[in-house]
Amino acid sequence: MKHPSETLLVGLFADPVELRQLVDEMDIAILITDAQRRMLLGNRRFEVLTGFSDAEMAGVPCRDILRCDQCLSNCLAEEADRSRAPVTRICNIINRSRIKLDVRVTSVPIHGRRGETIGFMETIVERRQLDDADTGMTAELQLGGFIGRSEQVNEVLRIVPVVAQTDSSVLITGETGTGKDLLAEIIHQNSVRADAPFIKINCGSLPETLLESELFGHVKGAFTGATSDKLGRFRLAHGGTVFLTEIGDLPLSLQVKLLTFLDDKVVHPLGSTRGYQVDARVVAATHRNLEQMVREGAFRQDLMYRLNVVRLHLPPLRRRAGDIPLLLEHFVKSFAARFDNPQLELAPDALDFLLRYEYPGNVRELRNVVEYAANVGNGGQIRRSDLPAYLFGDEADAAGAAARRVSPTPFRADAGAGAALPDSAPGQAPGEDEPQSWPDAERKHIMDTLLRTGGRKNEAARRLGLSRTTLWRKMKQYGLTP
Repeated sequence: MKHPSETLLVGLFADPVELRQLVDEMDIAILITDAQRRMLLGNRRFEVLTGFSDAEMAGVPCRDILRCDQCLSNCLAEEADRSRAPVTRICNIINRSRIKLDVRVTSVPIHGRRGETIGFMETIVERRQLDDADTGMTAELQLGGFIGRSEQVNEVLRIVPVVAQTDSSVLITGETGTGKDLLAEIIHQNSVRADAPFIKINCGSLPETLLESELFGHVKGAFTGATSDKLGRFRLAHGGTVFLTEIGDLPLSLQVKLLTFLDDKVVHPLGSTRGYQVDARVVAATHRNLEQMVREGAFRQDLMYRLNVVRLHLPPLRRRAGDIPLLLEHFVKSFAARFDNPQLELAPDALDFLLRYEYPGNVRELRNVVEYAANVGNGGQIRRSDLPAYLFGDEADAAGAAARRVSPTPFRADAGAGAALPDSAPGQAPGEDEPQSWPDAERKHIMDTLLRTGGRKNEAARRLGLSRTTLWRKMKQYGLTP
């Protein structure tokens, strides 16, 4: 039976079947479209990156698969067609799980015998971490992007290179936002499997019936709507690593099936009587107390033991306060580069508050706070009044006046990791007219960004780190549309 896109490919390539086999062997995500930018082919690595199967993509406009921030305003393929040469750009795409991925895309026009454009080939490389040259961090302070030199972090990072070289299952525990996902990627990138796929699956993001199909795949006719065979995430990760985040949310019925896979490394798709041998390492993560869940009967004890061959625990940020200055410096530098604002700096009143704050959301919250302040701050200096109002709680209601806005010794993005911290000069909390909840803060954030960009939604979306579609949806949600 012909592949759904095989008929379309015949017009471009003499042997589309051989072409498909060739690109599937490539270690980079590749897609091929026709001249109207409709999908003809996506190789195996492209399926892993986007979450869409090749059958689902056939004939669909590439913008509906990539959902790239450049698709509507500055299409790479159009530029490549005009210049008749490859075009490379850093941008972001949204995968099927609605996760935004920073990527480098190269678009190359395919020309026919008479020189006309008959299609396009694009390669996509994920940028798993910021360039060290942009962040200014040294290898002494980070391992694959994990920043910190506190004793608790060093204890974890010291054993990561050893753990990475084994094939043992790893269980990563810690509160939400402590960096479990990043640590799992570091383990993969430092292993012999680094050149193979790293497949992330959120066990709490899908209902049980869909999750089983995502994990283990299904065959055509296995259930209503199963119109074609689907490879599960385990088979897509063959040779690489499967990262099961929020493993505590995995339903009990699937816990049995996962335990079976861990024991014999065989995947049984839904509706199939045949098993498939899969060589994939399993790394799991959770913020839950699995031992307590075992006692309550919500998690299988034998599965916990099977996953818990190597356990790595990431401490909350409040217990590694010495790392907060490093993280602040890192994120200030990152957003200074991202927003093309080399003068971005933390004023002493903001720094003093951020060094004392406990960060219940851990590193993720710290990053979001700096990103918010970098967007709403007036000029190059981030002041206490630029921080999200929810941070201050009752203090925001009591303070009234705006924070002090002038300081002679700011914390600059280029101050260096070992620079002495300035004396604190705390100002007052934001006034009562500041937003007092996260939705209010996000609405103000979007509105301020739109004002600074003169209403240009593409530029506002870029600064906010959102796709244009997401920005439009949030504008409608907050009543910011005409």
